[in-house]
Amino acid sequence: MKIENIKINHFGNLENRDIYLGEGFNVVYGKNESGKSTMLNYIKSMLYGISKKKNGKELSDYDKYNPWMKGDFSGKLKYQLDNGKIFEIFRDFKNKDLKIYNENLEEISKEFNIDKKEGVQFFYDQTKVDEIMFISTIVSMQQRVKIDRENQNIILQKIANLAGTGDDNISFKMALDKLNKKQVEQIGTDRTQEKPLNIIKRRMKELSLIIKDKKIAQEEKEKIQKEKDDILKRIHELETKNNIYAKINELNIKKSIEDEKINLKNKIKNENKRKIEELNTEKNKFINEQKKIDLRNENCSYVEKRRARNNGKIKQKHYLIRFVIIILFSVLLKVINIYSIKNALLDYFVYGMLVVSVFYFLISILKRNRKIKEEQLQEELEKKKLELEQEKNKNEKIRIEQQIENINEQIKNYQEEVSKQESEINQLQENIDQKIDITIENIKLENTFIDIDALLEMIDFKNVKSELSVIQNELNNARITLNTLEIQEKEILLKLEDMITLEEEQSALEEKLRELELQSEYISLTKNYLNKAYEKMKNMMTPKFTENLSRNVANISNGKYTKVTINDEEGIIVENQYGEYVSANYLSIGTIDQLYLSLRLSMIDELSNESMPIILDEAFAYYDDERLFNIIKFLVNQQEKNQIILFTCTKREQEILNKAGFQYNLVEL
Repeated sequence: MKIENIKINHFGNLENRDIYLGEGFNVVYGKNESGKSTMLNYIKSMLYGISKKKNGKELSDYDKYNPWMKGDFSGKLKYQLDNGKIFEIFRDFKNKDLKIYNENLEEISKEFNIDKKEGVQFFYDQTKVDEIMFISTIVSMQQRVKIDRENQNIILQKIANLAGTGDDNISFKMALDKLNKKQVEQIGTDRTQEKPLNIIKRRMKELSLIIKDKKIAQEEKEKIQKEKDDILKRIHELETKNNIYAKINELNIKKSIEDEKINLKNKIKNENKRKIEELNTEKNKFINEQKKIDLRNENCSYVEKRRARNNGKIKQKHYLIRFVIIILFSVLLKVINIYSIKNALLDYFVYGMLVVSVFYFLISILKRNRKIKEEQLQEELEKKKLELEQEKNKNEKIRIEQQIENINEQIKNYQEEVSKQESEINQLQENIDQKIDITIENIKLENTFIDIDALLEMIDFKNVKSELSVIQNELNNARITLNTLEIQEKEILLKLEDMITLEEEQSALEEKLRELELQSEYISLTKNYLNKAYEKMKNMMTPKFTENLSRNVANISNGKYTKVTINDEEGIIVENQYGEYVSANYLSIGTIDQLYLSLRLSMIDELSNESMPIILDEAFAYYDDERLFNIIKFLVNQQEKNQIILFTCTKREQEILNKAGFQYNLVEL
């Protein structure tokens, strides 16, 4: 892999920079504070993104490199993989915008895996190098410690860490020591004395003896509690029964009151019925009198009708019947005379008889009228008498009807009163029945746990009051017994006052003991897995590293040191040109620095299938001229395989390159 172009719009103190890098050796020169470290962090941020987390620093990388002046916090990076494919990466750090283009300038951002925290993992997918490995191996920065004899052990330890674990900040031995120390100091073992594990076990033993003594009192308390439960159950039963009997007794009292009311109303009702019967008797008496009067009135009417009928007959006899007979006889004689006799005298006789008849008829009418007047006068007198009698009967009848009406009114009132009394009696009875039903229903609702119907069948409602008194006496005795048991229980509770606290402490200690034992087990498992992992890594990685390291050290030291070995007992062993094995502790600081850089360079080939760039930031600040020449010569040979990017604030590297005639690309900041 080779970086071809770096375009920076705004990043830290760098802005509007368009930097082209060569395939081989590149020197990025600039004075202090010119932006070399900023450019290196820009490359890392373009490949892996920039974090807003401080991670123990005063400022996060995002805040540190956010443009000083207003501008786009963005840029572009172009690189080529070993297979010849070219990619361009554009990032807008402020808007978290990432776009990845292939050599045809087609956006392919969605073709790569996405991590929820880290975002698109395009560079890891391409090289299998994560950000931590990139910083630990590919990028070699100026040493963070002052390189002197006093601190050489730190560098040696970093070399051992790098060879053993792949990270110069991670030491297997130190990790193992920390685990052992944590297991002993924070947990403890059977051989320790005042560690958490030992303190807990000792305290648990003390608690066991104390709790054992209190268990006896606890058993006595449980016995009393059982007696209390039994007596409470009995009290509950008696209270239930007492409540039921009390309600039934109260219901009996109410029912007696209501029954008295009903009896009283029944008496009033019966009295009213008796009065109605008396009024009906009196009413019948008046009705009989009324019938007699009606009978007399009927007789008067009959006499009057008969007299009128007789008067009509008399009139008809005197002036109608006789006259008609004479007329008919005269007509007959006339007819006979006309058709048979034909005698004129007979006609005169007929006419004379007619005249005589009319005259006689008129005289008879006059006589009869006079007689009729006399009779009419007599009839008027009789009529007056009848009218007087009828008037008397009428008045008597009106009086009787008034009496009957009054009696009917009284009967009606009494009947209404009787009906009202019956309604009130029915209402009272319904109220009693309703109260009984409601009371029984309430008792059932309040006492669902017992068979109320069966209990009610057993209750003698007539003797409820006396039975209630017996229940109350039994209930009082049960409460006295309960009070005695509660006093005994309080005395025992004083002995068990801290029992709960002790048991809670015991339970907490057991839980803590389990946690400590579990932690100890986890630590032991971790140590076991760590040993296995270390042995596996050491067998797989260390031989490759030591082989590469030996080759690199021989080249860098100009053959002075030819072989490097790393083991757990003696640490780093170096073979000199005479074949003697020398402990790295006896080497010079410069040589140790060479070893450290050589090991980092030797790891690059093992990181990825890609030939990753070698990025050096002020890595040779403490090298003398000879060592600097050797390392530059080594890097020039390495450039055929890896792109070299050297950040420096001095011109020593350029002078050596120029003097030796090595080709390189210079970038000035």
